Amino acid sequence: MATQDIRLRYRGSLLGPLWLTLSTGVMILAMGVIYPRLLNADTTKYLPFLTTGLITWQFIASLIIEGCTTFTAAQGIILQAPLPFSIHVYRLVYRNFLVFLHNFAIVPVVLLAFPTPIGPDILLIVPALLLLAVNGAWISTLFGMLSARFRDVPPILTNIVQVLFFVTPIFWAPDALGPYQRLAELNPMFAAIDVVRAPLLGVSPAPYSWSLLVALTVLGSAVTFVLFARFRSRISYWI
Repeated sequence: MATQDIRLRYRGSLLGPLWLTLSTGVMILAMGVIYPRLLNADTTKYLPFLTTGLITWQFIASLIIEGCTTFTAAQGIILQAPLPFSIHVYRLVYRNFLVFLHNFAIVPVVLLAFPTPIGPDILLIVPALLLLAVNGAWISTLFGMLSARFRDVPPILTNIVQVLFFVTPIFWAPDALGPYQRLAELNPMFAAIDVVRAPLLGVSPAPYSWSLLVALTVLGSAVTFVLFARFRSRISYWI
């Protein structure tokens, strides 16, 4: 179902899903030319930092924003077929993961163009992406329910995500805050990006990134499970 979503989205297009990669590459190129000058950063180090951070951010942000439509977008299926609600959650997470893989094709190109020391720690991106997928599942379930019940939730979350883009170290490094660096490192969005970006750049993640992401995964999954068990029978009526 997720693969079909992407095929239908780009049906009749010459490049198909490669437009995702192309548009992301253009954005990275534009920001990679301008922002090193604004931030007085070394371009050879900044571009790999920006590329890995921005692509991971797009994956996370799309899970949050599209998660609001988990059930409302599947209204026709939910009202006609007695399928488990979890199928729509997995469909959304997998669809966005496919988009992430399309964009991730840019990463090896940038890392080869700007040689980055990569060690065995790069294998940590596997459990990191697994944790992001689990978080995507509870986020899609929770926000999907809230958005089905309260239609003001999607625009509110869209605005919050836009603000988070600027306050999260995606195109700027946490040490740019000086004595307030720890505030940036305690940002859960930064932790989610850091556990993927750090192994790709051959550096150690921030001290709290893994523990913060694991805690968020456990807490979010537990809260969502309780709410879903309580209100899942009402989702069909809400949509």
